[in-house]
Amino acid sequence: MSNLFDPLQLGDIAIANRVVMAPLTRDRAAAGRTPYALNAEYYAQRADPRTGAGLIISEGTQVDALGQGYLDTPGMYSPEQRAGWKLVTDAVHAKGGKIVAQIWHVGRISHTSLLPEGQAPVSSVARVAKSKTFTQAGFEPVSAPRALATDEIPGVIAQFRRAARLAIDAGFDGIEVHGANGYLVEQFLRDSLNDRTDGYGGSIENRARFLVELMTAVCEEIGPGRVGLRLSPVTPANDIGQDSDPQALFEHVVRALAPLKFAFIEVVEGSTGGPRDFAPFDYAALRKLWPTAWIVNNGYDRAMALAAVATGQADAVSFGKAFIANPDLGRRLREDREIAVIDPKTLYGGGAEGYTDYPALPA
Repeated sequence: MSNLFDPLQLGDIAIANRVVMAPLTRDRAAAGRTPYALNAEYYAQRADPRTGAGLIISEGTQVDALGQGYLDTPGMYSPEQRAGWKLVTDAVHAKGGKIVAQIWHVGRISHTSLLPEGQAPVSSVARVAKSKTFTQAGFEPVSAPRALATDEIPGVIAQFRRAARLAIDAGFDGIEVHGANGYLVEQFLRDSLNDRTDGYGGSIENRARFLVELMTAVCEEIGPGRVGLRLSPVTPANDIGQDSDPQALFEHVVRALAPLKFAFIEVVEGSTGGPRDFAPFDYAALRKLWPTAWIVNNGYDRAMALAAVATGQADAVSFGKAFIANPDLGRRLREDREIAVIDPKTLYGGGAEGYTDYPALPA
C-alpha cells in the first residue's frame, strides 16, 4: 500500500513525495513575458520536498507569442525567457525540489491586444468563445478567432517541440503539455466545438490527431521519461462544451497515447476548480488504460488524497489553490494542520502581495 508521502518515480523524474503542485496562472511575468527573481522566490518557497511539493508543475507558459491568452503570462520561445526560467529552476533545485514546465497554447481564449500586431487568435475553428480573459484593461470578452489552415498545424506542433527543448535547456526536469480546460488541444478534441472537415475533424481519431502528433513530437524531442500531459474530460471551462461521448473520446486518446509510455497523465476530475460531480465519467476506466503514472486533481482534501494513493486510484495528487496560500502545504498535509485560505483579490497580476508573502508554519 502506497502513501501520499512516499517517493515516486515519474518516468525519468524521481520525486520525494506524491504531493504535486498543480499549474497556477498568476500573471506576474516581467517585460517580454519573462520570469524574474520574484517568480524564482515564489517557486522556491514551495520546492523543499520536506515541507512543500514533491513535484512542481509550473504555471502555463505559452509556446509562441500567438499562444498567449492572459496578461503577463510567461513564454517559452525566446532566449530571454529561457534565461528567466533558469532563475526559477536553479532556485527550485537549490531547495532539493523537482519542477516541470507546463507548456500551452490557449487557442481562441485570447484577445487581440495580447497578440503580435493585434492579430486574431487561432483555433480549430472560427467560433468565438463566450468567455473572458485578463488584459491591460481588466477582464474583457475574448476576441473572435480564425481557424488554423491544415498546413499551419505542423508549425504549431513544432512550437510545442521547440518549447519542450527550451524547457530542458532552462533546467526543467521535464514538461507537461496543457491538454485541458478548453484551450487549443481541447478545441481540437471535442466535437462540441470542432467541426472541421479535414483530417483533424470529424471522427474521434481525427479530432485526437493533433494531440497524438503533438505528444509524439515532444517525446521525440526530449524523451518520453520527461513528458507529462494534463487532461480534463468533462470540464466546461472556457466555453468548450461537452463532447457528445466524452468516455469514448478520452478512452481513445489514452489508448492512442499509451504506446508512447511518457511519464505521467494528470487528470482534472469534474469541473476545473468546481464540482467534482459536474458530469458523469468513469475515471477508473481511463486509468486502467494508461501504463505509467496517474496524477489526480480537483477538490482533493487530505483524507481524499490519502485514500486515492492508498487504494491505487492514483499515484499522486495535485493541489492548486491550496499551494498559493500554503507554501508548506506538504508539511500541513503530513501533520494534518490547518490549511490557510487565499485572498482572491491578489490572484492575478501585481507583485509580492498575495504571491510570496503567505507565511509558512513556524519551524
